[in-house]
Amino acid sequence: MRQLIRTGRLVVVGGTISYRALFNWTTPPMFIGTLLVGPVLQLLFFVFLGRELGVADDRFHLVGNAVLASSTACVYGGTMAVANERRYGTLGAVLLSPRGRAPLWFGRALPYVVNGLVVSAFTLTAACLVLGLSLPVAALPGLALVLVVAAVACSVFGLALGALGLRFRDVFLVSNVASSALLLLTGANVPRSSLPGWMRTAGDVLPLTHAADAARLLAAGRGIAWGPVGAECAVGAGYALLAVGLLVLFERGSRRRATLDVM
Repeated sequence: MRQLIRTGRLVVVGGTISYRALFNWTTPPMFIGTLLVGPVLQLLFFVFLGRELGVADDRFHLVGNAVLASSTACVYGGTMAVANERRYGTLGAVLLSPRGRAPLWFGRALPYVVNGLVVSAFTLTAACLVLGLSLPVAALPGLALVLVVAAVACSVFGLALGALGLRFRDVFLVSNVASSALLLLTGANVPRSSLPGWMRTAGDVLPLTHAADAARLLAAGRGIAWGPVGAECAVGAGYALLAVGLLVLFERGSRRRATLDVM
């Protein structure tokens, strides 16, 4: 029990301290402008574009963008949570820590899960208040579960990208490409049935794809679909294993070459 408490403290306290220490955009003005206003403007853009082009209906874009909204915080945050350790010269201290690597790194992703939930909830609320999206009251607990699963999967996806950032000098290149892939391939704004087969296959292994499907079914009053929720959990678990594997691999390489900066 004591070990469990220590591990939980490492995840929560360590992640919180790292979040506050490494990121200067966590000030309220930057948080509001980047993580709240941006997703709402994106939602409005795709809703009106969809109306003009006759692509799906408002509900399709509103719910899809509410799920996708968490990607801004989770992908960029998860990536920089790892890569910024190298940028600010603290990676050596992290790698020399005797604590377990999985809770050490996953604790850094935890604040971005919370960020993603806040952003998705705010975007969904804006969709209801501004554009008249109506949601069944009975669907709200299921939607909350779907958004949690989506934020977790997206955050560990960001951690995996952050591990790659230990090898790339320009970590924003990795994050920008990943965000564009989520925008196009997850079906948040483009019906997946209209995409080529290889794009649909790629979307199946990306986070948020199955969460968007489950959220749309809930918004339509059809109840929670455990198939898509389970698929989203499986995708998240896969990226969590990939993140840990890459981080361990790069750490061993850095120790072997005596280069703790992993340059």
